[in-house]
Amino acid sequence: MLDDEGFDLKLVYTWILARKNNLFCVLTKDAAAFIKSVAKSVTLIEAAGGLVTNEKGEYLFIYRNDKWDLPKGKIEKDESVKEAAVREVEEECGIKISSLGEKLCKTYHVYLSRGEVVLKKTHWFKMDCKGLFKLKPQKEEGITDVRWFQAHHVEPILANTFPSIMDVLVKEGIISRKMKNQETAEITGLS
Repeated sequence: MLDDEGFDLKLVYTWILARKNNLFCVLTKDAAAFIKSVAKSVTLIEAAGGLVTNEKGEYLFIYRNDKWDLPKGKIEKDESVKEAAVREVEEECGIKISSLGEKLCKTYHVYLSRGEVVLKKTHWFKMDCKGLFKLKPQKEEGITDVRWFQAHHVEPILANTFPSIMDVLVKEGIISRKMKNQETAEITGLS
């Protein structure tokens, strides 16, 4: 656990990577102000994506960089958040979105890009896909698989995904917060 006073994401993230631990907590009294402060100190990339369901009630996931993920991507200049979310899902999976629903949540995650610490803020939306589409992974984006999963069969996802994706699944009610905490503990070896 870290304190928010004097917090330097560039320094902390380098320290975390050196210890092979990719999770940490920061204690703060004002999370919104803290995130704004961090976002000003590093490169911020805004992205959008979706949690897509089909007519069978299945959820769409992609497999990229050896992890299960949800389709998402960077918001382009002069593009709305909603337009970017739909475009990215359609491009990455080879489907057509029939309806864009409510905004689920925002997530944040940190990574290195060309040696720079980057904070990615992703806007997540509910989406529907009607009709039969041959799923087509966008290979040039590193996506090697696209699949539909029933909500009660997401174990492969939980065993190999990112904490931010688990947050989206909790928000939608696909998994419980208890399940997320249990999986996070197992992933970090705390159980």
